Amino acid sequence: MEYGEKICICALGRIFGYEPRKALELIKAAGSAGAIFELGSRELSALTGPHSVWTSRISRRELDLAAEELERLERRGCRYLEISDPHFPEMLRECEDPPLGLYIRSDSPVESLFGNLPHIAIVGTRDISPYGREWCRRIVAALSAAKTRPVIVSGLALGTDITAHQAALEAGLPTIGVLPTGIDEVYPRSHEYAADRICACAGCGLITDYPPGTKAIAINFLRRNRIIAGLCAATILIESKIRGGGMITARLAASYNREVYALPGRVDDLRSAGCNRLIGKKLAEPIIDPGTLVRSLGLGAAGYRRRDCLEEEVRSLYEGSLPPEDVDRLFAIVKLVRLNRGICREEIAGALGLPFSTAASYLTLLESDGLICTDLLGRCSINVRIT
Repeated sequence: MEYGEKICICALGRIFGYEPRKALELIKAAGSAGAIFELGSRELSALTGPHSVWTSRISRRELDLAAEELERLERRGCRYLEISDPHFPEMLRECEDPPLGLYIRSDSPVESLFGNLPHIAIVGTRDISPYGREWCRRIVAALSAAKTRPVIVSGLALGTDITAHQAALEAGLPTIGVLPTGIDEVYPRSHEYAADRICACAGCGLITDYPPGTKAIAINFLRRNRIIAGLCAATILIESKIRGGGMITARLAASYNREVYALPGRVDDLRSAGCNRLIGKKLAEPIIDPGTLVRSLGLGAAGYRRRDCLEEEVRSLYEGSLPPEDVDRLFAIVKLVRLNRGICREEIAGALGLPFSTAASYLTLLESDGLICTDLLGRCSINVRIT
């Protein structure tokens, strides 16, 4: 049976896993991935070195397994994009340790995922604060209004990642989720709906370099972060502790000579300690204004403005449909949330002298109309709205 170059590269990816650089060196020495599997044991040992752990695995059996895997993927609507394919993302190919190939799940053609649009990574802590969530959404909103609209890349994780993906979809930006698992898994499971939505939207999709069946174990996240950093022209760190996946991604991006930006935070906030350290060590540029960030990224002017007149917006939404006293209370709640980011429902009810059930019903209305957003702990913040 004749095996094409894609199958041979896929097999090498399965064999070498965390050390793609060694596989690329072999391909260069042999002339092609296919040529490696044609070598005799003596020739192969000469390339891999004596007593190499790889020599015994480079076999026809691995080619058979790779061929079967690609066939199963095709039946499931997934694809494998090898590094030699012209549609393989060029910035990732330029890295010193690129993956041999990418498994892709998307309803869009590959060329629309890795075309001419710049890719911007937005990463950070899973324990995102209302401040981080608001600024993440504000930054994505600014990017969506730029002259050149980028692709937002993140890791589909809790907190910052899913906020960035959802904000991108709401703003009409394409987004790519990089998985720490095989393409047949979604981690965490609670994001399966978001994953399906991403795959169904034009120019969006999920990618990984892990073979199907790979589970989310701790070591896999580093390899995932490497792809996020390598794929993107710039990485934006929203919030991160001193040690965290977002910090690893930012440092990897810096090692690839890519731009790194970080959102400054309070000196005593552990969730901003990583960002503040990168800024202090001149490893990241501070984000001081969304418009300035967009221009610094080379995306052109940010043609947006944030609605500053909340009273006008609240009254335009509710006057005529609600009694005047209800409109006044809704504005009072929005104003209180704006001045006290992260305030909870009980605190709002107490500050305004409202029964909790009344305050909760007002908050539900404001959230359904997109004026505020509430996290899992019930902390409220103003939603970003673009005109």
